[in-house]
Amino acid sequence: MSAPPDPAAIERRIRGSLLRLRRDAPFFAALCLFARFRPSAGVPTACTDGRDVFYNPAYLAELSPAQLDAVLLHEVLHAALSHPTRVRARDPVRWNVAADIVVNGIVAAQPGLELPEGALRDPKLEHLSVEEIYALLDRRASNLCPNCLRPGAGGAVAGSSLAEIEAYWRRALLQAEAMARSLGQGTLPAGLERIVREASEPRVDWRTQLWRFLVRTPTDFGAFDRRFLHQRLYLEALEGESLRALVAVDTSGSVNGPLLGTFLGEVRGVLGAYPHVRAELYYADADLYGPYAIDVDTPLPPPKGGGGTRFEPFFERAEREPPGEGETLLIYLTDGYGSFPKDPPLAAVLWVVAPGGAPDSAFPFGSVVRLVDIDEGGG
Repeated sequence: MSAPPDPAAIERRIRGSLLRLRRDAPFFAALCLFARFRPSAGVPTACTDGRDVFYNPAYLAELSPAQLDAVLLHEVLHAALSHPTRVRARDPVRWNVAADIVVNGIVAAQPGLELPEGALRDPKLEHLSVEEIYALLDRRASNLCPNCLRPGAGGAVAGSSLAEIEAYWRRALLQAEAMARSLGQGTLPAGLERIVREASEPRVDWRTQLWRFLVRTPTDFGAFDRRFLHQRLYLEALEGESLRALVAVDTSGSVNGPLLGTFLGEVRGVLGAYPHVRAELYYADADLYGPYAIDVDTPLPPPKGGGGTRFEPFFERAEREPPGEGETLLIYLTDGYGSFPKDPPLAAVLWVVAPGGAPDSAFPFGSVVRLVDIDEGGG
């Protein structure tokens, strides 16, 4: 039986790892300064609870320097990107598989780092957010990585709320970026800027994003809503009560049954949340079907489509619509793969994109929001 590793020697190895990262990857090294590394013989390899990184000294002692750097960075990124706290009510094993795909993709892209044998990779998915990958993974994802649910992973630090932990790492990400820039790194590592932005900005579902189209900003303040004056509630009038929404649902061949069901569920959700909005529904593949007048009390018409994808017909039709009272908003639920019109429409556009759909940069106009967890009720 081999003697247990010297704790002081392991701590020196960790310090050496941080020095190598500082030399080769200032952003990652700065981020590691915000983590606490703690030995734990009860951890098979390494894990994080969202705040601290726990490691088995015997495991770290067997790693090469390049593997040690990769393992420590792997766990720090899980914490910094709030993976343990973002799991919420999702299946923890499946979530950890998705999180490992993202983190290992980042680590593998860094020169001089080596992932340990058996590390989970999926180059086709690792550019997506964890939520998107989770939604795309099969429910049997635990078979891909039976050890992904490590002790401590997915838990929360005792005495700290999830919001406090996420706020801690949002500050850490911003400070690490500033420290890296001061050392001359310039920009974040390739592919990491979007992931950091997602982790450092509070996440809201797309229906909440829709709210900004429904009311005026405080600088556009109009009048008080008289319906509430008798209660002495001086609320700004809901200018969005005159909003008209033209909603297109992508029914092309690339949109499968579950995703189409999610799209339609989101349409019903909007009707329920905003019953004052006057909505018209279109189905769209390479052609356009509709319009169908819809409201919260009427069932949605059966979908039509199944062909290729062209976004032009919907926007051409919207441009021909006669002007009505109030604002018009164009909402398109799609995977984003298709041909776009050359010129943007006059009306505001909100793209609601499926998990794994086209990147934000593919949309030449409008605002882009993303659905997650398509099998759990949508965004």
